[in-house]
Amino acid sequence: MSLLWILALVPAILVASLPTTAQTPAKTFRVGHLFGGGRTPDGLPPRPLRDALRELGYVEDRNVTYDARFAEGQIDQLPGLAAELVRLKVDVIVAQGGAAAEAAKQTTSTIPIIIAPASGDAIAIGLIASLARPGGNVTGMTDEIVQLSGKRVEMLKEALPKAGSIAVLWNANDRGMTLRYRGIEQAAQTLRLEVQALGVREPDDFAVAFATMTRRRPDALFLVADAFTSRHGKRVIEFAATHRIPAMYEFSFLVREGGLMSYGPSPEDGFRRAAFYIDRIFKGAKPADLPAEQPSRYYFSLNLKTATTLGLTIPQSLLIRADDVVQ
Repeated sequence: MSLLWILALVPAILVASLPTTAQTPAKTFRVGHLFGGGRTPDGLPPRPLRDALRELGYVEDRNVTYDARFAEGQIDQLPGLAAELVRLKVDVIVAQGGAAAEAAKQTTSTIPIIIAPASGDAIAIGLIASLARPGGNVTGMTDEIVQLSGKRVEMLKEALPKAGSIAVLWNANDRGMTLRYRGIEQAAQTLRLEVQALGVREPDDFAVAFATMTRRRPDALFLVADAFTSRHGKRVIEFAATHRIPAMYEFSFLVREGGLMSYGPSPEDGFRRAAFYIDRIFKGAKPADLPAEQPSRYYFSLNLKTATTLGLTIPQSLLIRADDVVQ
């Protein structure tokens, strides 16, 4: 090979050996999170969601950033907070709870919205068309009201076979929670339980509900949990303990705080599934083409310390089914 030919190849060799960092950097995605409840300690989306995304290769401040908005129990603030996320041009919104999902859907028809964790029947309130074909820009996790409500009331009745009445406390401002109350009412009537309806809309309404139960004590209490009622969950637990009213809750964190029992999905599982949806969307999938899911597992939690305080003996049939027992 001649010297002139070798010299001619040198520029091409040098170009080929340049470091790849000169290439166009990968896109940095922006994840929005909308929740009607309290702010997380670091002001970011829940840790299980971020951990699951990290496992899928999304590293904060490298190829993903986060923006979270919290209504702190003031559900009427959700539309404005959703609008803030839209103005920030997030690539996806994780809506925690039906009210957050409704606010997000009313604010944008183009940004993908993932409902997580499951906290209501997304089909019944019109967020998605069906499990297989959600339609529009919303998909994610959803519950089935009738079956789930029936199971919860049955478990409460099994713990209290002599119960004849049940008070139901729910957020009457939330369409999804009202539908869930209807499911509980239907299940209770099937089991011949008289229902005491205690819908709340404002924080002061809890005092009214407590006064009603004090005048006419129910045999059991059921708290329908959303961002608003969960924010006042400690008040409900303390009232139930003071008046010795056994209560069913929907999430285990309320049992760990002193509630008697709960049966429901794991929020952590829901956030992990949200990461799966986000990954698919970032890779080009459309929400309308991603089937919505129901939780694959529900967890039953019991607080035996609370049961003892209430003077209850939990049947063995319930004890052996418990996933989590607080001593």
